[in-house]
Amino acid sequence: MMNKVSGAYSSRAAEYSDLFGSMGAVHPSDRQLVSAWAAGIEGRVIDAGCGPGQWTNFLAQQGHDARGVDLVPEFIERARHTYPDVPFEVGSLDTLDVDTGTVGAILSWYSLIHHEPTKIRVPLQEFNRALRPGGVLLIGFFEGPAIEEFAHTVAPAYRWPVHHLSEKLISAGFDIIEAHTRPTTGRRPHAAIIARRTHGTPPDNHPPHLTPRSGCTSGGSRSAQSCKLRDPLPLID
Repeated sequence: MMNKVSGAYSSRAAEYSDLFGSMGAVHPSDRQLVSAWAAGIEGRVIDAGCGPGQWTNFLAQQGHDARGVDLVPEFIERARHTYPDVPFEVGSLDTLDVDTGTVGAILSWYSLIHHEPTKIRVPLQEFNRALRPGGVLLIGFFEGPAIEEFAHTVAPAYRWPVHHLSEKLISAGFDIIEAHTRPTTGRRPHAAIIARRTHGTPPDNHPPHLTPRSGCTSGGSRSAQSCKLRDPLPLID
């Protein structure tokens, strides 16, 4: 499945990069959420499924030791050309080329939407393996009332209810810190989850550097906090 997805993106890499491959194409609320998340992270950061590399470079500009990984060679070639001072590599999110417990944070911004629901546990467990105790993960995805496939412009993709993806994360060894849902009229609803690697760490409610966003309602240390932000996420087709 992922080889087909990689091939589909390879054939449209230039088009996709022109449309979405710069921070100028990013909605302000996206930047707000990722910036707030990144402000408290420590250690190495992996942009897992980095695409043309704009988010990896953004994190590097914030002073983080950031590295981009993507399965599509054309994206990595473009990223290296556009951001020569930032490291990028071709690789699978299912098998990250890092030692166990050495990564401080992982950004997975819409990079798991093409994973089949029965197989999404594989990259989630890999993220858990790579992160050090207390390491944090930010996932962006399309939200829906049920786990269902839809016709994404590039390749088949999946919508996830927040609570279902949260359950998958908890099962993979994460504690849910925040969940954001952003319904938009006439567009696919978007969502994001911030989670923390819990194995080997005390079961406290929140790490000291991450606290609930304004407007969030806590449901406990292992349940999602529901947050609705003022601005919607952009449509990503």
